[in-house]
Amino acid sequence: MCGITGVFHLSGSERDPAATALAMADTLAHRGPDGRGAWGDAAAGIGLGHRRLAIIDLTETGAQPMHSADGRYVITYNGEVYNFRELRRELEARGRVFRGTSDTEVMLAAFGEWGVAQAVTRFAGMFAFAVFDRQSRTLHLVRDRIGVKPLYWTINGGAVLFGSELRALMAHPSFRKEVDREAVAAFLRYSYVPTPATIFRGVHKLPPGCILTVAAGGEPSIAPYWRLSEVVAQPGRDMSANEAAESLNELLLQAVRQRLIADVPLGAFLSGGLDSSTVVALMQACSNRPVRTFTIGFREQAYDESSYAREVGGKLGTEHTELMLDEKSALPLVGNIADWFDEPFADSSQLPTYLVSQMTRQHVTVALSGDGGDELFGGYPKYEMLAATWRRVGMLPRGLRAAFGGALRLMPERALAAGAGMIGLDRGRAQRIGEKRRRLAAALGAADSDEAAAATDIVGTDQTELVPGAAGSLRPQRLAAHLPDLVSRMQAQDMATYLPDDILTKVDRCSMAVSLESREPLLDHRVVEFVWSLPAPLRRGREPKALLKSVFARYLPPAMAERPKRGFSVPLGQWLCGPLRGWAEDLLAPDKLATDGLLDIGGVRTLWQRHLTNREQNATALWNILMLRAWSERWLNP
Repeated sequence: MCGITGVFHLSGSERDPAATALAMADTLAHRGPDGRGAWGDAAAGIGLGHRRLAIIDLTETGAQPMHSADGRYVITYNGEVYNFRELRRELEARGRVFRGTSDTEVMLAAFGEWGVAQAVTRFAGMFAFAVFDRQSRTLHLVRDRIGVKPLYWTINGGAVLFGSELRALMAHPSFRKEVDREAVAAFLRYSYVPTPATIFRGVHKLPPGCILTVAAGGEPSIAPYWRLSEVVAQPGRDMSANEAAESLNELLLQAVRQRLIADVPLGAFLSGGLDSSTVVALMQACSNRPVRTFTIGFREQAYDESSYAREVGGKLGTEHTELMLDEKSALPLVGNIADWFDEPFADSSQLPTYLVSQMTRQHVTVALSGDGGDELFGGYPKYEMLAATWRRVGMLPRGLRAAFGGALRLMPERALAAGAGMIGLDRGRAQRIGEKRRRLAAALGAADSDEAAAATDIVGTDQTELVPGAAGSLRPQRLAAHLPDLVSRMQAQDMATYLPDDILTKVDRCSMAVSLESREPLLDHRVVEFVWSLPAPLRRGREPKALLKSVFARYLPPAMAERPKRGFSVPLGQWLCGPLRGWAEDLLAPDKLATDGLLDIGGVRTLWQRHLTNREQNATALWNILMLRAWSERWLNP
């Protein structure tokens, strides 16, 4: 895992592009503390920079930027190609000779053998890289199929700038920080800025599964080499549930086995939930010594799953380590979040994710995770909940449904929380009922089921008036899959948007902040393609994640998978009214809000006061605003 960056002057030569690229790369030292390098060709106007986290081939033969054996291609690369050993054997049979043992060298040989576009389709892994073809003076920027690894780019002053994080682009002397107000409004809505937009106007995220190609004197073009929309629209395979479970087990074993290849110590995140427990069980099945596992727990019992993780670790015989999180340990961290995320990001599970990454890095350099299981196997409660709701009310006139939604909005927050408490929800989770109520009310007034699903994706606030000058036009593109059932469409949409822009962004930035590599075997594209090739009833089964549970049951008692889903959330509403109140008050002070000029001061203050008085729970919306403010103080007005 590494940090990459570079500059390509489209109009011709540049005096010292290597020095520029190296200065940009040094802003990514946290992503690569083990080495730094740069290469440039002044006549071609190209400079590539690299910061190295050494994982495979720790010697100088693995250092980057790296040249192909014939000198035609130069690469700066972040990630892992897990099937590089198989590719190497194939390339050696074709006469290719290697001097080291890295996957980077295999990639370069593959470009020489098949060309960049064809070679990429053979790679199984997570990656973002730039490769320059010195023969044609063409730059290719490539991102992995699912979007595990990030890649930002822009054209600035006649040059293409790119990097693993925005901070690398900001380090270029001609970069202009022009905030996109539509991106701000979208961020307040979703807790992230949807791809391909970024917080800055004219700066883009390269979409997953795409190659950007630009030649000297030309214009960039982006083409997909893998389309999720095509994968999810496959016709269903004809096989039994047992055959599907057997095939999935074999694919997951292959994915895990390949992700255990490393020249440094590795372990796994273990929450005790189905996804991470399955991954750890498969790891242990592939290993002849105890796997190292790490978990984060919460003092608030309703949010804590550490006992489940402990039980799974004990059953599998792992070497288990855990850390308990409470409000006291959270308070010192909130001021650092904007250092980890140089683009506004507000999934509050970023706090425990950072802490478990920090703890894990003290023992290992690589950690496997269970990320992607909910999207792939249908684990989020909202899927069946919305589908069931729409089956009951979808045939009613829209006006009547909207009236029901309006009545739901008028119900007092305290009454909702009290009612939820009566059925056994703790105080913190009962308070979140108010936020979910607003999402359900919006869904009830939707024109159709897909519009209802889009309404449930809005986790923050859709009050566009909070961002003066914004029209609220920036929203994630709906996946053009035309799948026959609502749950499948929701899953596909989450895989295309929420997964790469929220979940994978969170894990990448939090793990890379402490120089830890995270690997996600459930998101191996071969696993994704197989699961989506199954008919929906077989893919999901009679209960959420039934197919994955059938694999889990091969290694652990099935009863251990039957636990209520809690997620990786924190008691945000309580913390904002308690230990985080002073920090929040400072960021939301009217004079601070006025300095930014990004938000409507009166609207923000009203949201804050209604939350403090418990008249309306706005924890997520406020967290989004607070993360925007913290980002602004760190990156706009330092």
